[in-house]
Amino acid sequence: MKILVPVKRVVDFNVKIRVKSDQSGIELANVKMSMNPFCEIAVEEAVRLKEKGIATEIIAVSIGPQQAQETLRTALAMGADRAILVQTDVNVEPLAVAKILKALVDKETPQLVILGKQSIDGDNNQTGQMLAALLGWGQGTFASKVEKDGDDLKITREIDGGLETLDLKLPCVVTTDLRLNEPRYASLPNIMKAKQKPLATMAPADLGVDVTPRVVTLKVSEPPKRKAGIKVKDVTELVDKLKNEAKVI
Repeated sequence: MKILVPVKRVVDFNVKIRVKSDQSGIELANVKMSMNPFCEIAVEEAVRLKEKGIATEIIAVSIGPQQAQETLRTALAMGADRAILVQTDVNVEPLAVAKILKALVDKETPQLVILGKQSIDGDNNQTGQMLAALLGWGQGTFASKVEKDGDDLKITREIDGGLETLDLKLPCVVTTDLRLNEPRYASLPNIMKAKQKPLATMAPADLGVDVTPRVVTLKVSEPPKRKAGIKVKDVTELVDKLKNEAKVI
Protein backbone atom coordinates (compact mmCIF):
# COMPACT_ATOMS: atom_id res chain seq x y z
CA MET A 1 0.00 0.00 0.00
CA LYS A 2 1.37 3.39 -1.02
CA ILE A 3 0.68 6.31 1.35
CA LEU A 4 0.68 10.01 0.50
CA VAL A 5 1.33 12.32 3.46
CA PRO A 6 0.90 16.10 2.95
CA VAL A 7 2.90 18.23 5.41
CA LYS A 8 2.91 21.99 5.99
CA ARG A 9 5.59 24.44 7.07
CA VAL A 10 4.25 26.74 9.80
CA VAL A 11 5.52 29.05 12.53
CA ASP A 12 6.81 26.86 15.37
CA PHE A 13 4.14 26.37 18.03
CA ASN A 14 6.52 27.65 20.73
CA VAL A 15 6.92 31.03 19.02
CA LYS A 16 4.80 33.99 20.13
CA ILE A 17 3.53 35.45 16.88
CA ARG A 18 3.67 39.18 16.09
CA VAL A 19 1.53 41.22 13.72
CA LYS A 20 3.36 43.25 11.05
CA SER A 21 3.49 47.00 11.62
CA ASP A 22 1.35 47.61 8.51
CA GLN A 23 -1.22 45.03 9.74
CA SER A 24 -0.95 43.10 6.47
CA GLY A 25 -0.27 39.77 8.17
CA ILE A 26 1.93 37.88 10.63
CA GLU A 27 5.64 38.66 10.90
CA LEU A 28 7.60 35.73 9.42
CA ALA A 29 11.06 37.29 9.04
CA ASN A 30 13.65 35.63 11.30
CA VAL A 31 10.96 33.46 12.89
CA LYS A 32 11.52 29.77 13.66
CA MET A 33 9.48 27.54 11.34
CA SER A 34 8.72 23.85 11.73
CA MET A 35 6.37 21.10 10.59
CA ASN A 36 2.73 21.54 11.58
CA PRO A 37 2.17 19.32 14.70
CA PHE A 38 -0.82 17.52 13.17
CA CYS A 39 1.28 16.77 10.07
CA GLU A 40 3.98 15.22 12.31
CA ILE A 41 1.32 12.88 13.68
CA ALA A 42 0.29 11.93 10.12
CA VAL A 43 3.90 11.13 9.15
CA GLU A 44 4.38 9.09 12.33
CA GLU A 45 1.24 7.04 11.65
CA ALA A 46 2.33 6.36 8.06
CA VAL A 47 5.75 5.22 9.28
CA ARG A 48 4.13 2.93 11.87
CA LEU A 49 1.95 1.38 9.16
CA LYS A 50 5.09 0.73 7.14
CA GLU A 51 6.87 -0.79 10.13
CA LYS A 52 3.90 -3.19 10.52
CA GLY A 53 4.35 -4.26 6.90
CA ILE A 54 1.07 -2.67 5.81
CA ALA A 55 2.56 0.18 3.78
CA THR A 56 5.22 -0.25 1.12
CA GLU A 57 6.06 3.38 0.29
CA ILE A 58 5.52 6.76 1.96
CA ILE A 59 5.53 9.94 -0.13
CA ALA A 60 5.70 13.26 1.73
CA VAL A 61 4.25 16.29 -0.07
CA SER A 62 4.47 19.98 0.80
CA ILE A 63 3.07 23.04 -0.93
CA GLY A 64 4.91 26.29 -0.29
CA PRO A 65 8.15 28.23 -0.75
CA GLN A 66 11.57 26.71 -1.37
CA GLN A 67 12.24 26.68 2.39
CA ALA A 68 9.55 23.99 2.73
CA GLN A 69 12.26 21.56 1.61
CA GLU A 70 13.45 21.63 5.23
CA THR A 71 10.04 20.39 6.37
CA LEU A 72 10.14 17.62 3.78
CA ARG A 73 13.65 16.61 4.90
CA THR A 74 12.25 16.29 8.43
CA ALA A 75 9.52 13.96 7.10
CA LEU A 76 12.17 11.95 5.24
CA ALA A 77 14.25 11.70 8.42
CA MET A 78 11.20 10.40 10.28
CA GLY A 79 10.81 7.59 7.76
CA ALA A 80 9.23 8.80 4.52
CA ASP A 81 10.78 7.29 1.37
CA ARG A 82 10.65 10.28 -0.98
CA ALA A 83 9.26 13.78 -1.14
CA ILE A 84 7.59 16.19 -3.54
CA LEU A 85 7.62 19.97 -3.18
CA VAL A 86 5.00 21.93 -5.10
CA GLN A 87 6.81 25.24 -4.97
CA THR A 88 4.90 28.52 -4.81
CA ASP A 89 5.24 31.77 -2.89
CA VAL A 90 1.47 32.31 -2.96
CA ASN A 91 -0.49 31.73 0.24
CA VAL A 92 -2.36 28.65 -1.01
CA GLU A 93 -5.93 28.30 0.26
CA PRO A 94 -7.47 24.92 1.31
CA LEU A 95 -9.40 24.36 -1.93
CA ALA A 96 -6.29 24.96 -4.05
CA VAL A 97 -4.31 22.64 -1.75
CA ALA A 98 -6.97 19.94 -2.20
CA LYS A 99 -6.85 20.36 -5.99
CA ILE A 100 -3.05 20.04 -6.01
CA LEU A 101 -3.22 16.94 -3.82
CA LYS A 102 -5.88 15.43 -6.11
CA ALA A 103 -3.59 15.95 -9.11
CA LEU A 104 -0.75 14.24 -7.22
CA VAL A 105 -3.03 11.37 -6.19
CA ASP A 106 -4.01 10.88 -9.84
CA LYS A 107 -0.29 10.82 -10.70
CA GLU A 108 1.04 8.68 -7.83
CA THR A 109 -2.05 6.45 -7.27
CA PRO A 110 -1.68 5.93 -3.50
CA GLN A 111 -4.20 3.78 -1.60
CA LEU A 112 -4.24 6.10 1.42
CA VAL A 113 -3.84 9.82 1.99
CA ILE A 114 -3.22 10.65 5.64
CA LEU A 115 -2.88 14.28 6.72
CA GLY A 116 -3.29 16.50 9.76
CA LYS A 117 -6.85 17.56 10.52
CA GLN A 118 -5.79 21.24 10.46
CA SER A 119 -2.78 23.55 10.46
CA ILE A 120 -2.03 25.70 13.48
CA ASP A 121 -1.70 28.86 11.37
CA GLY A 122 -4.92 28.91 9.34
CA ASP A 123 -6.94 26.51 11.56
CA ASN A 124 -9.26 25.93 8.59
CA ASN A 125 -9.81 22.17 9.01
CA GLN A 126 -10.98 21.89 5.38
CA THR A 127 -8.33 20.31 3.16
CA GLY A 128 -8.91 16.64 4.04
CA GLN A 129 -12.66 16.87 3.55
CA MET A 130 -12.31 18.78 0.27
CA LEU A 131 -9.78 16.26 -1.04
CA ALA A 132 -12.07 13.32 -0.22
CA ALA A 133 -14.93 15.05 -2.03
CA LEU A 134 -12.80 15.78 -5.12
CA LEU A 135 -11.56 12.19 -5.25
CA GLY A 136 -14.90 10.61 -4.40
CA TRP A 137 -13.18 8.60 -1.63
CA GLY A 138 -14.37 7.70 1.84
CA GLN A 139 -12.98 9.77 4.69
CA GLY A 140 -12.23 9.34 8.38
CA THR A 141 -11.64 12.69 10.09
CA PHE A 142 -10.11 13.38 13.53
CA ALA A 143 -8.76 9.82 13.74
CA SER A 144 -7.53 8.78 17.19
CA LYS A 145 -6.84 5.17 16.11
CA VAL A 146 -6.11 3.56 12.74
CA GLU A 147 -6.17 -0.23 12.20
CA LYS A 148 -5.95 -2.39 9.09
CA ASP A 149 -8.82 -4.87 8.89
CA GLY A 150 -8.40 -7.09 5.86
CA ASP A 151 -8.74 -4.85 2.82
CA ASP A 152 -10.36 -2.08 4.88
CA LEU A 153 -9.27 0.47 7.46
CA LYS A 154 -10.97 0.83 10.83
CA ILE A 155 -10.87 4.41 12.07
CA THR A 156 -11.76 5.37 15.63
CA ARG A 157 -12.70 9.03 16.02
CA GLU A 158 -13.83 11.14 18.95
CA ILE A 159 -17.27 12.71 18.77
CA ASP A 160 -19.30 14.69 21.31
CA GLY A 161 -20.97 11.59 22.73
CA GLY A 162 -17.89 9.36 22.92
CA LEU A 163 -16.10 7.28 20.27
CA GLU A 164 -17.22 6.41 16.75
CA THR A 165 -15.68 3.59 14.66
CA LEU A 166 -15.75 3.78 10.87
CA ASP A 167 -15.02 0.98 8.40
CA LEU A 168 -13.43 2.57 5.33
CA LYS A 169 -12.87 0.91 1.99
CA LEU A 170 -9.50 1.66 0.44
CA PRO A 171 -8.56 4.01 -1.13
CA CYS A 172 -9.54 6.63 1.44
CA VAL A 173 -8.55 9.88 3.16
CA VAL A 174 -7.74 10.04 6.88
CA THR A 175 -7.11 13.16 8.95
CA THR A 176 -5.27 12.86 12.26
CA ASP A 177 -6.13 14.00 15.77
CA LEU A 178 -3.68 14.72 18.59
CA ARG A 179 -4.45 11.47 20.40
CA LEU A 180 -3.51 9.22 17.47
CA ASN A 181 0.18 8.89 18.42
CA GLU A 182 3.27 10.68 19.70
CA PRO A 183 5.68 11.54 16.85
CA ARG A 184 9.24 10.28 17.12
CA TYR A 185 12.34 12.44 17.10
CA ALA A 186 14.44 11.91 14.00
CA SER A 187 17.82 10.38 14.90
CA LEU A 188 21.06 11.91 13.62
CA PRO A 189 21.79 8.94 11.28
CA ASN A 190 18.30 9.25 9.79
CA ILE A 191 18.74 13.01 9.37
CA MET A 192 21.93 12.34 7.41
CA LYS A 193 20.23 9.63 5.33
CA ALA A 194 17.34 12.00 4.56
CA LYS A 195 19.74 14.24 2.62
CA GLN A 196 20.24 11.42 0.12
CA LYS A 197 16.55 10.57 -0.37
CA PRO A 198 14.87 11.89 -3.55
CA LEU A 199 13.05 15.21 -3.37
CA ALA A 200 11.28 16.33 -6.55
CA THR A 201 10.19 19.92 -7.19
CA MET A 202 7.37 21.13 -9.40
CA ALA A 203 5.03 24.11 -9.75
CA PRO A 204 1.23 24.22 -9.38
CA ALA A 205 1.00 24.99 -13.10
CA ASP A 206 2.70 21.65 -13.84
CA LEU A 207 -0.33 20.00 -12.24
CA GLY A 208 -2.81 22.29 -13.98
CA VAL A 209 -3.95 24.02 -10.80
CA ASP A 210 -4.60 27.75 -10.40
CA VAL A 211 -3.62 28.85 -6.88
CA THR A 212 -4.76 32.47 -7.19
CA PRO A 213 -6.26 33.40 -3.78
CA ARG A 214 -10.01 33.89 -3.64
CA VAL A 215 -9.93 35.56 -0.23
CA VAL A 216 -8.33 38.96 0.41
CA THR A 217 -7.00 39.79 3.89
CA LEU A 218 -8.03 43.34 4.70
CA LYS A 219 -6.31 43.72 8.05
CA VAL A 220 -4.67 41.64 10.77
CA SER A 221 -4.71 43.01 14.32
CA GLU A 222 -3.97 41.73 17.79
CA PRO A 223 -6.88 41.12 20.17
CA PRO A 224 -7.41 43.82 22.81
CA LYS A 225 -5.45 43.30 26.00
CA ARG A 226 -7.49 41.99 28.90
CA LYS A 227 -7.96 44.39 31.79
CA ALA A 228 -6.84 43.34 35.23
CA GLY A 229 -9.52 41.81 37.45
CA ILE A 230 -10.67 43.22 40.79
CA LYS A 231 -11.39 41.67 44.16
CA VAL A 232 -14.68 42.13 45.98
CA LYS A 233 -15.33 41.83 49.70
CA ASP A 234 -18.54 39.80 49.58
CA VAL A 235 -21.35 38.47 47.39
CA THR A 236 -23.38 41.65 47.86
CA GLU A 237 -20.64 43.78 46.32
CA LEU A 238 -20.18 41.23 43.50
CA VAL A 239 -23.88 41.32 42.62
CA ASP A 240 -23.86 45.13 42.76
CA LYS A 241 -20.94 45.38 40.29
CA LEU A 242 -22.42 42.78 37.94
CA LYS A 243 -25.73 44.65 37.95
CA ASN A 244 -24.65 48.30 37.89
CA GLU A 245 -21.18 48.30 36.28
CA ALA A 246 -21.01 45.23 34.01
CA LYS A 247 -24.80 45.29 33.46
CA VAL A 248 -24.90 41.53 32.84
CA ILE A 249 -27.72 40.82 35.30
